Amino acid sequence: MTEITLSAEQTAAVRAAEGPALILAGAGSGKTRVITERVAYLVSALGADPREILAVTFTNKAADEMRRRIEERIGGHARQAWVMTFHALCVRILRRHPEDAGLARAFVIWDQDECLNLVKRSITSMGLQDKLYAPRRVLSLLSMQKNGRAWSEADVRDYRLEVLNELAGRYGAGLRAANAVDFDDLLAFTARLLEESDVLDRDAGLVFRYILVDEYQDTNRLQYRIVRALASVHKNITVVGDEDQSIYSWRGADIRNILEFERDFPGAAILRLEENYRSTQAILDAASGLVARNESRIGKTLRAMRAGGQRVENLVARDEYEEALRVATDIQRNGEGRRVACLYRMNAQSRALEEALAGARVRYQVVGAVGFYARREVRDIVSYLRLALNPDDDSALRRVINVPPRGVGEQSLAIISSTAQQQGLSLWGGLLEVLKGSMLPSRTRGSLARFVSLVEELGAAREIHGPGELVGIVVQTTGYEDLIDQEPSPIREDRLQNLKELRAAATDYEEREGLGLREFLDRTFLLGDADSIRDDAPVLLMTLHAAKGLEFDTVFLVGMEEGLIPHMRAVQDPGQMEEERRLCYVGMTRAKSRLILTRARERSYFGDRRATLPSRFLSEIPPECFDGAASTTPPARRPASPTGATGATEAAAKSSPRAKFRPGQTVIHERFGHGTVLRVEGGGEDAKLTVSFPGRGATRLLARFAGLRPA
Repeated sequence: MTEITLSAEQTAAVRAAEGPALILAGAGSGKTRVITERVAYLVSALGADPREILAVTFTNKAADEMRRRIEERIGGHARQAWVMTFHALCVRILRRHPEDAGLARAFVIWDQDECLNLVKRSITSMGLQDKLYAPRRVLSLLSMQKNGRAWSEADVRDYRLEVLNELAGRYGAGLRAANAVDFDDLLAFTARLLEESDVLDRDAGLVFRYILVDEYQDTNRLQYRIVRALASVHKNITVVGDEDQSIYSWRGADIRNILEFERDFPGAAILRLEENYRSTQAILDAASGLVARNESRIGKTLRAMRAGGQRVENLVARDEYEEALRVATDIQRNGEGRRVACLYRMNAQSRALEEALAGARVRYQVVGAVGFYARREVRDIVSYLRLALNPDDDSALRRVINVPPRGVGEQSLAIISSTAQQQGLSLWGGLLEVLKGSMLPSRTRGSLARFVSLVEELGAAREIHGPGELVGIVVQTTGYEDLIDQEPSPIREDRLQNLKELRAAATDYEEREGLGLREFLDRTFLLGDADSIRDDAPVLLMTLHAAKGLEFDTVFLVGMEEGLIPHMRAVQDPGQMEEERRLCYVGMTRAKSRLILTRARERSYFGDRRATLPSRFLSEIPPECFDGAASTTPPARRPASPTGATGATEAAAKSSPRAKFRPGQTVIHERFGHGTVLRVEGGGEDAKLTVSFPGRGATRLLARFAGLRPA
């Protein structure tokens, strides 16, 4: 057995006496090592049979890693231990006792798609419209019910309680008729089996002498009931977790499980892992000072095992473009050879960062989500914009001819494609030809005729409206927002936010640079195409939720503003506000050496530019943790635009807030040349200018970003 060096704290946790034990493992304290070493200790020192040990975690990756480490410590017989996810544990238990659980021996497990189809059939059988009762959202609500989570007032108001109950009944009956269970059933059936039957008296193989649970703060009530029942015989249960990192209530995690552990398991030992091997003391002091404001916590004091380190930096920018530019410039100067992360609250925030990093020629990767312009909903709307510009764009037409669904299947598309090929036409030309004949059913022809009218209307609209307005028109006229409404929260919210961010991007391009639809589409293509060539990216972009469990040399926590961090949903809910504070704490403790908190004085929301308020969390961090006054000095060096044209961030950097313009004045624009100011709205850096350029006519620009200078 390989010797492993442990600290005094870790050794105490590994060798904890029998009985219940709660190990409060602070960020970066080596909790995975403690779990594996405890299993090794139980087998090698206490003589436990591996078959009597159950170690439960949340992901297959974590379970595989735990099994590997345990095998390295005690050898091949470690494979006899039950090291698995909660769902894998439930499957194994239910397969041993299906009849006791009320299941047939040959029950099957249905995946998400199969369950969704059953929900759709249930909705149809009740004579309901899936536009009003979105199947994905209904399935999400049924999942909440099975996991013991109450429906919100909004859910009940939108869908009516009696209808939801009827759908739940039909969905359950459909599963029973198919001898099937869903993922939630695996937990629910197992909990009832262990609590209400005598299987633990009859099956010695389920009577574990030692039980260990990782990430206990992330367990829901069903998982809690399962481990409580399994631990009821020997009561040797060790749970490892951190109440300050409980950030998944939206998917069912219940912080009460860890906060009330002592009450649920009387006589429990409480051990703390407070030695942090990741971050500097300055970072830990800042993060700990913030999360100490929460009432729902047990408490711990983290101590850095690393010497030195600088205090937390505070960066304040004019807007999200300067914020992104400043981040990119800092990475250029200081990030080489370092592992860097840009963390944000919502995926839509990645857009400005992606553009700034691309302009700076900094390789990056978006983690947990695809790049902004590669996201499904963004690509769908962009495809409609491409058709408005050029109906003969075969790729765009293929993508959206049945999005949202309009009854155009592969067979219909094959007929259109064949006609186009035979006559040497584009797909659009083939579609027009097919509509002249009767090769397709009348219902399909009607749908396609409406699609043709829609594309023609969009083509006409682009002659009148700019790119920003056109995005809104596409979303509204296609019914795309109704399609997204079918998604469960928070997926629905995220996708809607991405559409609003797309409209904001198009509006910003139009006003800052005078870009029309064609130039805007070129820009989206170039940025999206650049994503595919970044291998081994030194800079990672991700949400705060996705960053949990990771660590980086440098962390930029972007958007420290009210409404973002904390999220606007938490303002009226003290419990949600505490979770937002924990989420911020998680983000801060990902940093090893440098932590930079950034915010913008104004930011675009849904196409409208608004002044922002600093996040309340900034004032809750002890002031001595910061390195002095907030950094507001503009960057000395600007990255080049990948397109060769004046990029968004570059234009922001070279703006002249002191410049004053008046009607009749001759000015020079870097791309459009000489022009005459026709109109000035507002003053200072917020002034909106209407400028006439030869060959372009009147063009609206924002003074701040236009890069205009007097002739």
